[in-house]
Amino acid sequence: MLMIYIIGFILTLCLALILTPLVKKFAFFVGAVDKPNARKVHTTIMPRLGGLAIYAAVIATLLAVFPFIPEGFLSARDVNFVKAFVVGGTMIMLLGALDDRFQLNAKLKFLVQIATACVVVFGFDIRIEFANIPFHTYSSVESWIAIPFTLLWIVGVTNAINLIDGLDGLAAGVSAIAIGTISVMAFIMGNEIVAVICMLLLGSILGFLYFNFHPAKIFMGDSGALFLGFSLALLSLLGFKQVAIVSFLTPLILIGVPLSDTMFAIVRRWMQKKPIFSPDKGHLHHCLRELGFSHRQTVLVIYGIAAFFGILAIIQSSAAMYSANWVTFVVICIMAFFLQIGAEVIGLIGKTKRPLLNFLARLRMKVNAERGSK
Repeated sequence: MLMIYIIGFILTLCLALILTPLVKKFAFFVGAVDKPNARKVHTTIMPRLGGLAIYAAVIATLLAVFPFIPEGFLSARDVNFVKAFVVGGTMIMLLGALDDRFQLNAKLKFLVQIATACVVVFGFDIRIEFANIPFHTYSSVESWIAIPFTLLWIVGVTNAINLIDGLDGLAAGVSAIAIGTISVMAFIMGNEIVAVICMLLLGSILGFLYFNFHPAKIFMGDSGALFLGFSLALLSLLGFKQVAIVSFLTPLILIGVPLSDTMFAIVRRWMQKKPIFSPDKGHLHHCLRELGFSHRQTVLVIYGIAAFFGILAIIQSSAAMYSANWVTFVVICIMAFFLQIGAEVIGLIGKTKRPLLNFLARLRMKVNAERGSK
């Protein structure tokens, strides 16, 4: 299997390097371009549709190496998962590609995403079967809960990468870190097919990132963001077969950057009495740019944050295998503390909304006053 991982990674990397320039020309030919406006960082017309190169590299390599995977390494569930990944990934990539060209209606996109999730759940029987809720034992999940939760998870995570696709190389790099994290957990838990797909995705993303890092020559567009989000949704659900569970916390940590950015955006708009889904320039990458970070520095800082979430996810997932729930509690506390501190320092909630920092400042002043009175 080691050779499958290595060859698969190299093949997708090379394919992505070859296909991306071709897709760039194709994007210009069909008019799948992104024009600059007040909310966007780029100042020239940029080709979209880069996700087509990522998708083609992954699927072509997967179909090429799949017959060479020894039978003993694949269960019926694994084969079903691969079919769900190929069919669902194709549907979601086509949706994104059409949106890159024609700017589809948001309701239509949402309906197609739901339809894709239904194909995965009902057509291939992919759903949450067991859950590990912190401080509780593993328990089966009834179908009437598992099905809607799985549908919600697939649709939600599919859109997660789109939320941070605001700077050159940002969405691709964060996706690579999240998928790399899942691959580490898959290796630890012996989930070969998930590890294979992770290596293929990593190779294709890195090959594409060569053209997408600042200054970008092509954007991944919705075709890439939706495909990578869908891939993360499936991999995070099915990457833990040895313990036969899906932890509710681990997948959330994996998408911690886009998830927290969205959460703070909702709070920020609510406090400012603006529509929750109205666009603004208060996202994480906008705030970091306002603090004086360059384009590349901003992207690298967010890479670091994503890597921090990835480490927490690995720690939490490893602890779950041994029922070390106190580790889960510590991880939650650490994550919540740094999320709030970081959001207040950067200004994700608002420039003047700093309750935790103000509390810590008052506490320090009180301690200093008590020391001075002694």
